[in-house]
Amino acid sequence: MPVFTRSRDLPGSGDGAPVGADGTEAAVEVEAPGSGTAPLRVLASRVARWWAWRSRHPRAARALWWTTTALALALILAAMVMPNQTRFLRADRFVRLPGEAIIAAAVLLSLPRRPRVAAAAALGAGLAALTVVNVLDMAYSEYLGRGFNLVLDWGLLDDAQSYVADSMGATTASAATAGLLLLIVVLFVVMALAAVRLSNVLALHVPAATRGTLIAGTVWITCSVLSVQYAGLPLAYHRAVSAVAVKAKDVRQTLKDEAAFAQEARTDAFGDTPPEQLVPDLRGKDVVFAFIESYGRSAIEDPVMAPGVDRTLTASTAALAKAGYRAKSGWLTSATFGGSSWLGHSTTLSGLWIDNQQRYRTVMNSDRLSLPKIFRKTGAWDTVGVMPGIQKAWPEQKHYGLDKVYNAFEMGYQGPKFSWSTMPDQYALEAFQRLEHGKDRDKPLMSEIILTSSHQPWAPLPKMVGWDEMGDGSVFDSIQKAGEKASDVISDSARSRKAYGESIEYSVTALTQWLERYGTEDTVLVFLGDHQPIARVSGDNASRDVPVSIVAKDPKVLDKVAAWKWTDGLRPAKDAPVWRMDLFRDRFLTAYGSTPHPSRG
Repeated sequence: MPVFTRSRDLPGSGDGAPVGADGTEAAVEVEAPGSGTAPLRVLASRVARWWAWRSRHPRAARALWWTTTALALALILAAMVMPNQTRFLRADRFVRLPGEAIIAAAVLLSLPRRPRVAAAAALGAGLAALTVVNVLDMAYSEYLGRGFNLVLDWGLLDDAQSYVADSMGATTASAATAGLLLLIVVLFVVMALAAVRLSNVLALHVPAATRGTLIAGTVWITCSVLSVQYAGLPLAYHRAVSAVAVKAKDVRQTLKDEAAFAQEARTDAFGDTPPEQLVPDLRGKDVVFAFIESYGRSAIEDPVMAPGVDRTLTASTAALAKAGYRAKSGWLTSATFGGSSWLGHSTTLSGLWIDNQQRYRTVMNSDRLSLPKIFRKTGAWDTVGVMPGIQKAWPEQKHYGLDKVYNAFEMGYQGPKFSWSTMPDQYALEAFQRLEHGKDRDKPLMSEIILTSSHQPWAPLPKMVGWDEMGDGSVFDSIQKAGEKASDVISDSARSRKAYGESIEYSVTALTQWLERYGTEDTVLVFLGDHQPIARVSGDNASRDVPVSIVAKDPKVLDKVAAWKWTDGLRPAKDAPVWRMDLFRDRFLTAYGSTPHPSRG
């Protein structure tokens, strides 16, 4: 049985033995001789040595006690006022009086010991969870331009790990994941211990703590009523409660949105249109829809990236004109930002606003007619997808109505990966020509091509080689080895912006050269960006606009969209029309002669 002894040797009292923080005698639990198990005896021995150290160094012990308590208080208060945006991580944001701290102190003071300790530990764990969510909000805002969705976004964390593995190696990804999980566990433990420590301090000084809580509450109410501010924000703050309320509202809205969107997806303006009344004005044409990864408005208008991209667009427009092609360009507002490219692809092709993973799953499991499926429904086209970013089973092929999909392993590529991108765009386009577009066919092709060389982290970057020199892709070995390291570029905003601009120049050049080299009188190319690059590259207040262009030799193809008032050439004017991305499908179908026959689920 453990026994309790009391000591009057207080820190700083001259005798050198342990006491409580309020100067009273401290009860020390010591293992009775011959009792307990070996682990308990070891623990008792360590506790005894600790108390002995305190008695030998009372001033150091007192300093350590106050330092630990101050750190615990700072940690708890910081968690209560912590912002969820990286740009707000400034010292003045933490100079606040959180109302939650006052309420927590009042509750803890009113509880007996065991409930108090349990409540304090729960408070600490809750603040740790809030801190994790705040950090996730920061990361999602940085990369996707929005906060973390507690219902839908957990699955994207696995995609994030895969992205790190593809970009920087499996070892780095595993180490980063293990380190992050360990950090989260430590955060929960430390935050809970900090809250328990503060609750013990309150319990040891009940009269003083009660007076302090009442004074703090009075100050908080006064500052709130008088709207006292510091650095442009109220001094009386309730950030933690507000954050929880916002997340709860988001959860309710997400759950409500699922049912409403499922009904919306069942309503299709062209769902019951007979095959012969779908895109009759494009019959006989090879129609190519190409998405350029992260090709956003910033590439064309940002002062750092725009000069090189504009030169590329101007030169490509001129080269296409020399080959007999004309182009018109406008803007689409993407349903996503910084990542989740599949949301942009599906929004464009389905005609529905798909801005989260739940909506995406709903559409993929519906009978909604995507653009490839519409072309296949006519019976006048074969449909094919070129998807170098796909490295596993892709059940979405059925929804999109693609007869054949070429993934990363089916195009004969034997060259090196360029970070996340499995192959250079130029090779993917050459493989498309060799495997599908260049063959004699009974029907024209409707193709969906995803170009990935402009995917972050934009290092190392491929370069154009002779179209006849590509072979199996081994020619890119030396280019990949001479390129920059992904870890060096992604950690530097200036280098990221420069590399991003160069990646867009490469992708546009590869695509337009492919059209010059292999296009025919009947080739129609529609290409666009899927979303803007991450906020660290495009800026915190960047729009979600992406360029879109239609290119063709047949003047009738572009005459059909003359009413859109798009800009001539590949570079849309600053004031060119801007549509939501989900409007494109129906406007494209209407422009090329499709007759609406709505279906309603």
